[in-house]
Amino acid sequence: MRHSTRRGLAAVAAAAVTALTLAACTTAETDTTDSGEFEPITSVKLQLQWLPQAQFAGYYVALDQGYFEEEGFDSVEVVPSGGDIVPQDALVAGDVDFAIAWVPKVLGTLEATGVELTNIAQVFQKSGTLQVSWADSGISSVADFEDKRIGSWGFGNEWEIFAAMADEGLDSTSVSITTQDFSMNALLDRDVDAAQAMTYNEWAQILEVVNPDTGELYQPEDFNVVSYEDTAGAMLQDAIWADTERLEDPAYADAAVRFLKAVTKGWIFARDNPEEAAAITYDAAINAEAAFPVGPTHQLWQMNEVNKLIWAGGDFGLIDSAAWDKTVTGALAAVNQDGLNLITTEPAASAYSNIYIQQALDALAEEGVVVGGDYTPLDVVLTEGGQ
Repeated sequence: MRHSTRRGLAAVAAAAVTALTLAACTTAETDTTDSGEFEPITSVKLQLQWLPQAQFAGYYVALDQGYFEEEGFDSVEVVPSGGDIVPQDALVAGDVDFAIAWVPKVLGTLEATGVELTNIAQVFQKSGTLQVSWADSGISSVADFEDKRIGSWGFGNEWEIFAAMADEGLDSTSVSITTQDFSMNALLDRDVDAAQAMTYNEWAQILEVVNPDTGELYQPEDFNVVSYEDTAGAMLQDAIWADTERLEDPAYADAAVRFLKAVTKGWIFARDNPEEAAAITYDAAINAEAAFPVGPTHQLWQMNEVNKLIWAGGDFGLIDSAAWDKTVTGALAAVNQDGLNLITTEPAASAYSNIYIQQALDALAEEGVVVGGDYTPLDVVLTEGGQ
């Protein structure tokens, strides 16, 4: 059983501070345990939670712009998932070194399996989940969810639904959760009363469809939209996870800091150059073995919306304790359609740490990189099919 704590993380972090002097080294060094030196890790794998798209632009930009090489990595492999790989499971199994996953999904894994993972950078600072219904549906808020067919992708994506309902004192067992595919067809075909959507993906998808009644694209006013960010059900989403036990190894802790430095630079580039970042990601998607078929305009929309979730006024990646506590509280309160609690105990203190991202940000600041700042949104005009 693992027993890592934040106290342990702090001790490792102290070692990692010293290790930062080795960050740019690519030559192998002998393992001299007595002197505290180690051979830097120069090859890592990152597991995504979906296929190549601008949701993950920062990582593809870091590859494209050589930011990983600048931080001493010879090889960084970004591993997509089409739903066939659970990111946190791949991390636990040792198949990858870092993983991108939503916080509530990992909380469920931690409780169910007893493993320990650590959120070392909270990339998305806001929830991007929506519940979209037709304007004539009578569903204008979470209070209208009872006895409705609510669409969800499952796999933990439904947690915000039940957390928001719990806060309203609603009966979650009255809801029929309907598994929808990764399109908005379930809503268009009226197979669900309200479909799940992300601001950066499915919401755009439905606005890229021609309304047969008008011959023009559907408009936002054709729908009612519930944003979970405006509810008590809002939960932290895309985060970078590391293996808690491995963080006790100074070499891995050092690699984590260097990895975060490169990733931060990638997301800064995406903030300041959204059109180019979207193009880089689109190129990665069309050249991947598997990718969700979306066009370049859709990728630009996605890049624009993702930047809004990341750059919320603070420094990149820092985990806000209040937002973390809100996520945990919502998960503890939530009861699913079968009347079962999602989690029953709070996660270990080791489940998140700002130590590594703060070291990365401090190192970048010393190098003259401006790590904070707001994002100025683009005006992206959607086209049919996102082309």
